[in-house]
Amino acid sequence: MKELQEFKEFLLRGNVVDMAVGVVIGVAFSAVVTALVKDLITPLIAAIGGNPDFDFLHFTVHRSLFLYGDFLNSLIAFLVIAAVVFFLVVKPVNALMNARRTEPPVAATTRACPECLSEIPLAAKRCAFCTAQIAPAAGPA
Repeated sequence: MKELQEFKEFLLRGNVVDMAVGVVIGVAFSAVVTALVKDLITPLIAAIGGNPDFDFLHFTVHRSLFLYGDFLNSLIAFLVIAAVVFFLVVKPVNALMNARRTEPPVAATTRACPECLSEIPLAAKRCAFCTAQIAPAAGPA
């Protein structure tokens, strides 16, 4: 009975449920992206460039058949899926996350030496690299 209770607690833990939801959403999203590529983008490529299927491409060396057309199909599908995911998922999510960012910018702790352009602390009066005397940094306004 105790094992059953522990199993129930394990299943209802947040990270297990979150992982299960992520897997289900991932599978569903994969189906959507695959359908988008197969049903819309590949026919568009075929309309522009002709036949999108390269399965028939092959060569033979000493009676060994090399099906490089199948590899080309897989490579093109991968590149198209990667582009779709990048432009339709990654870019919009990054833009959304940047719009929601509420962190204040971090104040600078260094500045460039006007003589040698090395990074020196804001309070420095002399550059540690070129030993030039530096005017004090302007304080906060």
